[in-house]
Amino acid sequence: MNVQRIYISILTIAVAIGAIGCGKDFLDTRIDLSQTEETLNTNYATLTSLANAPYSNLRNEFTMIDNNLFAAVSDEAVQTSPASNVMLFNNGSWNAINNPDNYYAAYYVGIRSANYFLEQSGNYKTFLALNRDTVSAVGKENYQNDVLNLGWYRAEAHILRAWYYFELSKRYGGVPLVTRTLDAKENTLLPKNTYDEIVSFIVSEVDAYKDSLQVNWKTSRFANNDGRLTKGAALALKARALLYAASPLYNTTGNIDKWKQAAAALNDVIVFGQGVGAYGLHSDYRNYFLESNMLNSSETIWAIRYPADNNLERRNYPIATAGGASGVTPSEDLVSAYEYKGTPDPANPYNNRDPRLSMTVVTNGSTWNGRVIDQSQGATDDMRKPNASRTGYYLKKFLADGLNLTTGTTKTHNFPVIRYAGVLLEYAEAMNEAYGPSDYNGYGMNALQAVNMVRARTGVVMPALVTSDKATLRTAIKHERRIELAFENYRYWDLLRWKDATAVLAQPIKGVMVTKDAGQFVYTPVVVENRVFDASRMYFYPFPQTEVIKSKGALVQNNGW
Repeated sequence: MNVQRIYISILTIAVAIGAIGCGKDFLDTRIDLSQTEETLNTNYATLTSLANAPYSNLRNEFTMIDNNLFAAVSDEAVQTSPASNVMLFNNGSWNAINNPDNYYAAYYVGIRSANYFLEQSGNYKTFLALNRDTVSAVGKENYQNDVLNLGWYRAEAHILRAWYYFELSKRYGGVPLVTRTLDAKENTLLPKNTYDEIVSFIVSEVDAYKDSLQVNWKTSRFANNDGRLTKGAALALKARALLYAASPLYNTTGNIDKWKQAAAALNDVIVFGQGVGAYGLHSDYRNYFLESNMLNSSETIWAIRYPADNNLERRNYPIATAGGASGVTPSEDLVSAYEYKGTPDPANPYNNRDPRLSMTVVTNGSTWNGRVIDQSQGATDDMRKPNASRTGYYLKKFLADGLNLTTGTTKTHNFPVIRYAGVLLEYAEAMNEAYGPSDYNGYGMNALQAVNMVRARTGVVMPALVTSDKATLRTAIKHERRIELAFENYRYWDLLRWKDATAVLAQPIKGVMVTKDAGQFVYTPVVVENRVFDASRMYFYPFPQTEVIKSKGALVQNNGW
């Protein structure tokens, strides 16, 4: 099945498997007794629908909160509308009853879908042979292709289930581990497993099924399935889970062996990518994030594909652009983090900066949507206009330039869940913590080389880092992640796992007020929002209170909630 259709047909699949994905208790994974194997598994199409079902619960990364990117929960950005749900996060008023990022249920529906498909397809080879022509050359080839496809789907279901547990664990820590459907007489009031148990499960799933996954859809004769999970994506998931587990939030004793395990897993991704996977860095940072460019790029390890639309532009174009709503606007905190590449220009603070700034952020005085952005008083983009940017900046990353929203023009938007630059930065972080900046430990790269490879990307070419100090490089790697991965929904989780959230997320968010003096733009730093981060409880999400109550004491609420 073409993966593009997986995401287009989510509603169709959801209806088709309503007995699996719906119900008041999403943790109750007991089999619906109104279905039998004979009525459910009637044909290959039904099995593939069940196989695609776990994909349908992957979240739209462009609509994580307030129907937009997750950046506004961190110091990356501010949501223009003061009535947005993200304000609950930022003023500390969210709780176990009202959590704007409450996708606990959706992730468990994805897990249930994976469990159900795995159990229903256990005898798929025998089932596929029933009432099939397995004698003629064409019939035999079709049967063999179907067997191959269902085998890949089964491995993908294991990895998707692991992915959902990773997403749950980074929010809640330990969660209930459900790996099968339960019969009607079993207890479904389950306690949470420990965080380490969840990570161990993720690692074991990848280790057990990585070699049953497609190596590279693009170069196979099944290229129309490109977008489904691959061995490289599974290896990268394992590595990311181990990197999080090694980070200070979870690795409270500073066990260096955990960093070594993460480094080894990340090295596996890189070595794999040097072979059949052929991973590399895209030569144009800006264009990588536009339309279908990432789908054909060697930088992409796993991307989620979406149908063409203009929703992202409608939500985030400047209010002065017809159809735009300003949406998520970059903060001065982020913009000021972009290094100068050349001599600072007093007349234009955005000149001679890291080229990724102009590829990520719309700055005042730059050309965007066919006009020069002027946010000074009385100008087209006057900051004092209702719903104009409160920070003095607009989002550019992922957004098509010059899309005519009044005529309904659309573009495709895809999201890189795992890309090679991110793997290199994860590798640099793990290697630095485990072995320091320059030690190879027998691998092909040291920490410094990995982070400098990202900085040396064609079109970016930032000066190479030079240091022998672990702490100095740690700070530099954190900075590089902030810049390279801006607006890719990493920043909040990075600050949490590093335990930097207390120092960063409790600080006021700044912007700039744009004025003019004698025809020259003047930028005055201003506080846009005050933020709250309560370290006693906010490093982990609260479990939904309804689930705590429903568990009758089995599920213990996270501390502080």
